[in-house]
Amino acid sequence: MLKCGCAREAVERYGDMLYRICLLALKNTADAEDAVQETFIRYVQKSPDFLDGEHEKAWLITVATNKCRDMMRYRARHSTESDELLFGYAIEKEESGILEALMELPDKYRLPLTLFYIEEYKVDEIAHIMGISLSAAKMRLSRGRKLLKEKYRKEYM
Repeated sequence: MLKCGCAREAVERYGDMLYRICLLALKNTADAEDAVQETFIRYVQKSPDFLDGEHEKAWLITVATNKCRDMMRYRARHSTESDELLFGYAIEKEESGILEALMELPDKYRLPLTLFYIEEYKVDEIAHIMGISLSAAKMRLSRGRKLLKEKYRKEYM
C-alpha cells in the first residue's frame, strides 16, 4: 500500500488533467476550478492509502467526476463559458472541430470519451471510475463515438 503523498505533489501531477476533465464536463471555468479544489480538499481530508500511482490517479478522477455530477444538478443557475475559451484548450487547431462536436454530446457520452481518448484509460477503468458496469461503459463509448462521428461529419465536413 502506498500512503498518499504530499498534496502539493498530487496537485502538480494531476491538477491539469483533473481541470481538463472538469472543464469538459461542466463547461464553466469557475465550476471546474471549484470541482478540482474540492477534489484536493477531499484528498487531504481522507488521506487514503493507494496501491500505486495509477490507483491514486483513478481515485482523484472518480472524486472529481462525482463532484462534477453534483455540480451539474445546479447548472441552470450558472452560465457556461464561451465556446472560444473551451476550444483554446484544444491541443491543435485542427482538433477544435472534434472538441466542438465533443462538447455538444450529452454528459453521459462526453465523459467516457474524454477518459478513453484524452486521458487514455481502459474501458474497465472507465467503468470503475464512473461507477457503471463494463458493458454500460462499452455501450456509452460505442454510442458516443457514433454520435461524435455524426456531429463532426454534419458540421465540419
